[in-house]
Amino acid sequence: MKIVLSLIFMLSLLYGDFTKSGNIVTNNHSQLQWQDDAIGSTKTWREAIDYCEALSLDGLAGWRVPNINELKSIINKQTYAPAAVSAFTNIGSDQYWSSTTYMSAKQRAWIVDFNYGKENASSKSYHKYVKCVRGGQ
Repeated sequence: MKIVLSLIFMLSLLYGDFTKSGNIVTNNHSQLQWQDDAIGSTKTWREAIDYCEALSLDGLAGWRVPNINELKSIINKQTYAPAAVSAFTNIGSDQYWSSTTYMSAKQRAWIVDFNYGKENASSKSYHKYVKCVRGGQ
């Protein structure tokens, strides 16, 4: 029993404590708030940044594209298609932009593929999905 409780505690630290209210998922540990209103359409990296900066969701502004570490924080590798924490109801098994530029090639940025929760880099001119975030950083 003690081992099971320890495992549950460790998983809660690993995956965070997420709650959903309206169209927003909040990580109760980091206090990051995530957009979860719709999957939407794909955008280039620049379009994704502009979209998040203009977003007003549930009366809240101040949205941005998450950095790669923030985006990885909503991965759940215990699931796949999508490999995301269960609080999200509007996330696809697709590739999502981060704001983090790939250091060895400035025309590329880090992405997360939520089919299996893998990260990679992609040309900023390609079209990917975006999941905006607010708070933190």
